[in-house]
Amino acid sequence: MAATEQRQDGKRLIAGPGILLVWLYGVMVVSAVSRSAYQISTEFDRAPLAYTLSAIAGVVYGFITYTLVRGGETARRAALVCCAAELVGVLAVGTWTLVEPSAFPDTTVWSDFGMGYLFIPVLLPLSALYWLRRARTAQDR
Repeated sequence: MAATEQRQDGKRLIAGPGILLVWLYGVMVVSAVSRSAYQISTEFDRAPLAYTLSAIAGVVYGFITYTLVRGGETARRAALVCCAAELVGVLAVGTWTLVEPSAFPDTTVWSDFGMGYLFIPVLLPLSALYWLRRARTAQDR
């Protein structure tokens, strides 16, 4: 793929609603990574599972942000897979925190489906999946 074509694909992913997605994922990277870094470094023994899951969420958010900014069909597909995995994680952890709250002495980014983050953790991958599918449809035209 030519460099010009790759840049056009990249612009397509971060145009319009894609800019909002990049911004929101960027905010989530900062919040999840900073929160988990602090908790892991100061009180890891209190809730290791919760803090590790928050760190994993931060890494996932970072990868998705990178792929959206990078653009191109390969990055779009990688973001699509990662957003689907993120959604599965949010649903699994959200359900787990409701069914077995004692497993989580402290909350994670994905606890209660992201209630502590205004449900952005569950809404963001849904929005991103829709946008990434739409970007593919626009590209196929």
